[in-house]
Amino acid sequence: MKAAGPTVKTKADTSALPPRLATLRGRRAAVLLYSDFPNDTRPYRAAEAMVAAGMQVDLLCITRGFDAPLRETVDGVSVFRLPIRHRRSGKVAYLVNYLKFFVRAFLFLARRGLGGRYDVVHVHNMPDFLVFAAAIPKLRGAGVLLDMHDPMPELMTTIYDLNPGSAPTRLLHLLERMSFWYSDRIITPNIAFRDLFASRSCRAEKVKIVLNSPEGNVFDPELFPATAPDPAEFRVMHHGLIAHRHGVDQLVEAIAILRPKIPGLRLDLYGEATPFFHEVEALARKLGVLDIFHHHGELSKEAIAAEIPKCDVGIVSNRRSVFTEINFPTRIFEYLAMNRPVVAPSTQGIRDYFQADEIVLFTPGSATDMAEKILWVREHPGEAAEVLARGQAVYRHYLWADERVRFLDLVASVAKDGGRS
Repeated sequence: MKAAGPTVKTKADTSALPPRLATLRGRRAAVLLYSDFPNDTRPYRAAEAMVAAGMQVDLLCITRGFDAPLRETVDGVSVFRLPIRHRRSGKVAYLVNYLKFFVRAFLFLARRGLGGRYDVVHVHNMPDFLVFAAAIPKLRGAGVLLDMHDPMPELMTTIYDLNPGSAPTRLLHLLERMSFWYSDRIITPNIAFRDLFASRSCRAEKVKIVLNSPEGNVFDPELFPATAPDPAEFRVMHHGLIAHRHGVDQLVEAIAILRPKIPGLRLDLYGEATPFFHEVEALARKLGVLDIFHHHGELSKEAIAAEIPKCDVGIVSNRRSVFTEINFPTRIFEYLAMNRPVVAPSTQGIRDYFQADEIVLFTPGSATDMAEKILWVREHPGEAAEVLARGQAVYRHYLWADERVRFLDLVASVAKDGGRS
């Protein structure tokens, strides 16, 4: 399980919902999630939003640790966990676990649906084909909402270095098209993903964007009024999955470049100690920066929100790939929400939202350019503050309170007449 970290008191989310969403009250929703709950933020916020709208929500997921209860109620969501663990391993292991979860999800919906019809089934990818587990509820009139967190062909190509024209990649494209055809609506978290899906798998109007904006009651600087960076240090922070595609090794190279130039420099990493983490740690040792390399493990989102104000700059260090080129990392908004400048790669998924003067961008794959941009933030605090303010103005256009209403409007459209309205 994720470490709890320091105790953090968050504000209650009291955002009112429009009267039109009163039609959701009393409706039933099922959620399928091949991940853990409530630690996976996007599914948690979506389920919480449906509960806040008065819906009854049953959620089936896997477990991160076998000490988690197989059944419990979390913030009004009825959670059912299967003793399947998500291991980041080979392609065959991924497929076997996906198929196990698919079969159990099909049986779960068939059995739970006997007690009353579901109005909507919300399916989170990956995998895309999990939507077909909703066959029986769909036959009984439920609408199917497919939440495309990531495009599987691009992500799997990046993780496993697949050839774009290989048989596995072609199969992933086929499954995507079939899953989109079967679903009543598709939602996805950014512009680049929407445009990609609309170009190859369905008509454009079927795909809608619900951005991964941070929860305002968690990422709120007013909750940490006494927190500030140590003036004797310059803290560089990275949080999230420590994986090759996220370029954490290149961040360590940038830190090695910066060490002679920045007194009190330190790197704070927050994330699970994955196999790649040990490669990164070995690199830090080789480059002579292990003493300023601090790994804090994987913390809850509340604990991360408490840590961000202690840093001087947040880093999104993604290297360029077919996936990261179109991805929009939520971490950007999390740093901006907590009043911290962020250095991020210049990729299409990020430039869709930010102009060049609204965020500090570096050339993906270049540890040297990353180091130069971090140094610029330190040596030009006034200008960096102006960039931060402009970036925060962008962030305020996508607050979760507004994204939540957009999501619930889509749920209502799917729930009505099984998504055929």
